[in-house]
Amino acid sequence: MNPPEFPFVSVVVPMRNEKRYIERCLAALVTQDYPADRIEILVVDGMSDDDSAERVRRLARTDPRITLLENPHRITPVAFNVGIRHARGEIICIVSSHAIVASDYVRRCVEALAATGADNVGGPMRAESDTYTGRAIALATGSPFGVGGARFHYADTPQWVDTVYMGAYPRAVFDRIGLFDEELVRNQDDELNFRLTRAGGKIWLDPRIQSVYFSRSNLRALWKQYFEYGYWKVRVIQKHRRPASPRHLVPMLFVLAMMSGAALSLVTQTWLWFALVALPYACASLAASAWIAARHGWKYFPLLPVIFFVLHAAYGAGFWVGLVKWNLFARARVHGTVS
Repeated sequence: MNPPEFPFVSVVVPMRNEKRYIERCLAALVTQDYPADRIEILVVDGMSDDDSAERVRRLARTDPRITLLENPHRITPVAFNVGIRHARGEIICIVSSHAIVASDYVRRCVEALAATGADNVGGPMRAESDTYTGRAIALATGSPFGVGGARFHYADTPQWVDTVYMGAYPRAVFDRIGLFDEELVRNQDDELNFRLTRAGGKIWLDPRIQSVYFSRSNLRALWKQYFEYGYWKVRVIQKHRRPASPRHLVPMLFVLAMMSGAALSLVTQTWLWFALVALPYACASLAASAWIAARHGWKYFPLLPVIFFVLHAAYGAGFWVGLVKWNLFARARVHGTVS
């Protein structure tokens, strides 16, 4: 890539209470091998209660490429949109404050956009953690059994996909399909990518676009995260009147089957019905756990089945709660009780 071909890039980093990660994130961004005068870094702070914002201000005083913006609404899609509206770049890169990107990350994104003509490009989501439980969570969420067909979690070959982790967009994409949906506390990136593909856009996954993401470090936080994913996925489906992929319905069906089996077993006074669901799932979970443990360490084997269950049950439970909530919300709107 010759100097005249370097488009100006705006990196948008949403942040709230990220004192553990934000300095590492920005250290990786300011050392990109992309021309320094062709990049800006917009950190959008959701009114952090810790000293995250002050840490960013301190870094901004020594690097004029860093700008701190405010997000008084404190939710991620608003942060994305604040950053995009302030961005000067021809290309918008979304980078999580929990991520550390490779030194060639921005350049790889720009090259992939130019080479493929895609409307969004991104790399695989490689999760890591500093704790035993966190590392086990990272292994589980990086496996097909853990996350199904979400290929950006584990794919190692370039391919067209329906969504990617983080992502780099030509600015024209937002002019064409609009900004992130600010109602969606979760799944806002999936919804925008769904909107993009429905409008004829294409999304490219390139394993050369590398980064590390620090995953949740305990089961309670993981449950909350995936419960919210399932809950808000219902709202995305409601908005578009169909799911982006059948895989989004699998955890909901899993929870339904488990609950139905348990109910039938209670009624019939035999555990046969529950066993018909639970035993095949347990066997698949143990097999997936053994496959991962054989490659990454058997010390993770006891915890992996528990994590798989949390991933699937939390998402499925959140989906069912969302079905009830968002359908009641829709009926209330029809009857005029919700403005």
